Amino acid sequence: MKPLLRAVLIVDALLLLAFGLLFLLTPWTSLYNALLLVQTQPALVGQAFGLALIGLAWLALHASIDGALTSSVARVVGHVNWLTGVLMLVWLLGLHTPSLSAFGQIVAVLTGVVLLVLGLGGVRLSGAVRRREKLRVAEAVAAERAEKQAAKDAANNAANLEANRREPVVPATAGFPVYHAEPVVEPVIGRGVDPVARPGVAPVVPAASEAPSVNPAPSAHLHATTGEVLSPSERAARAEAAAARDDARNAADDAANAPRPPFHG
Repeated sequence: MKPLLRAVLIVDALLLLAFGLLFLLTPWTSLYNALLLVQTQPALVGQAFGLALIGLAWLALHASIDGALTSSVARVVGHVNWLTGVLMLVWLLGLHTPSLSAFGQIVAVLTGVVLLVLGLGGVRLSGAVRRREKLRVAEAVAAERAEKQAAKDAANNAANLEANRREPVVPATAGFPVYHAEPVVEPVIGRGVDPVARPGVAPVVPAASEAPSVNPAPSAHLHATTGEVLSPSERAARAEAAAARDDARNAADDAANAPRPPFHG
């Protein structure tokens, strides 16, 4: 799109240069008569207008080379061209002024049409190029922001990794009480101690080989069923109570097994 706009600017520069030289040669009466053109009066106005057109042609040629001025200069030159073409068509076709020969009028009308088409085309192309340049600038700004954000994120990640490496390793149980497993002392059930006293059932005394290897401390003994700590006096009292229960149970068994007298009818 931009190379086409530069080509249009070169054509505009050539047309503006040609018209500028023509108006600069306004005092040359024989040239205007040979070209069947109306001479500008006074000649000073024609030459001043010619200088302005030559300067505009130089600006268009410079903009076709410098990419930063292409779209803006093409827009200005395009507006100047199509407005000039419309003005020529209005005066030549609408007002029939100045009075020209048939050939001169055809040439003037064609020149106005060319200026109109060329100017409108330059304006449209300059608008398209400007929109595309704005889009490219926006994409470049977005890409630059994305690169800066990516660099910032990478720096933050590197700093976090370095901080994690320097920090000491804290165990997962920090701040919580630590419990240690202690050995469980199994109670020794002695003879005469009935863990579950049921009437009519003889207590089961474990063999010597089945007795646990761990002996409780002499100062504290565990109850066989409840697991509570007993003092020596409580232990003696409970042993006496268990012995009394055993004696009563033995007496009841002897009475049940004693021979009965014969039945007398």
